[in-house]
Amino acid sequence: MRVVVGLSGGVDSAVSAYLLKQAGHEVIGIFMKNWDDDDDSEYCSSNIDFVDAAAVADVIGIEIEHVNFAVDYKDRVFAEFLREYQAGRTPNPDILCNAEIKFKAFLDHAMRLGAEKIATGHYARVRLNPASGLHELLKGLDPSKDQSYFLHRLNQAQLAKTLFPVGELHKSEVRRIADEIGLPNARKKDSTGICFIGERPFREFLNRYIAKAPGPIKSDSGRVIGEHVGLSFYTLGQRQGLGIGGVKAKGAQLKALQAQGLRGAGAHEPWFVARKDIAHNTLWVVQGHDHPWLLSTQLHAQDCSWVSGSAPALGPRAAKTRYRQQDAPCEVREVDASQCLLRFEQAQWAVTPGQSAVLYDGEVCLGGGVIDTCNAPVPQV
Repeated sequence: MRVVVGLSGGVDSAVSAYLLKQAGHEVIGIFMKNWDDDDDSEYCSSNIDFVDAAAVADVIGIEIEHVNFAVDYKDRVFAEFLREYQAGRTPNPDILCNAEIKFKAFLDHAMRLGAEKIATGHYARVRLNPASGLHELLKGLDPSKDQSYFLHRLNQAQLAKTLFPVGELHKSEVRRIADEIGLPNARKKDSTGICFIGERPFREFLNRYIAKAPGPIKSDSGRVIGEHVGLSFYTLGQRQGLGIGGVKAKGAQLKALQAQGLRGAGAHEPWFVARKDIAHNTLWVVQGHDHPWLLSTQLHAQDCSWVSGSAPALGPRAAKTRYRQQDAPCEVREVDASQCLLRFEQAQWAVTPGQSAVLYDGEVCLGGGVIDTCNAPVPQV
């Protein structure tokens, strides 16, 4: 087949292209440029990445094309990213990027090149279920690298055209293959964080687009203990960058903490962001990782997308409320094409509006939606 591979400059997509070429396919590489701003800054690595991708294409013996999707990215991904942060939520732009750019704009471009399939370096798998005739999205075989969480919004038409060559491998094997065939990026460090932000300080980046709006930081007792720079710059469960130290609990507060059974009550426990009160521009923080305000047994998600094209049945499933989380047993209490209500066997930590709740049936990713509410206690003081 003619297969168009998204070459990012990293080792995973490079080995994907190599494996496809070895399998006898006609392989064409595409380097996607998704961000034009501050192209010459120390944080933007797209030029370096393209050089690496071109070097890989030369070693493998395939053509490579440089395609700019920056306008699509700004319209379809970044605009939504800013809207969510301004509303006090914490979005996951990588999920939207996959749905709108890598498996839509890129897929459309590949089809114009006469491709029968596209391929990326994601750690996931696609399987055609002969009984249902539907394509299933499966976890990658390497549990430490599985990226199905980021791909849960893909639909049947997209999966039917997609290959994930390294989804069957462990990362160590991918590195070994890259070393063996002499790929120039065999030992290149994996990229982390949001693609267009790079290694830059996140608050510094966001401040260029969202104005600071300082307000009070309050503890669970209602006491003002500091000032935040703007609610958009914080996320639930955040521990670093709050500008407040551990405050020793005493008196009535100490007794209340001990009554709740919190570990280390009375010690200099770290503070965690627990709530963002948009109406009063107040950031609520609590001491102790296991504080009740950080724990939820139920969540509601909206804007759902189901891989099969229809909502899963009610009943027991597993879910992730953030990437790299272990699958958490839950029960689907309500579900339809656009929303779902999940109840967990064990309380989940720092369930965050704007992040995605993704459902699984064993190794099969069923889809998911954007978290809008959870049942963790809210401030009453």
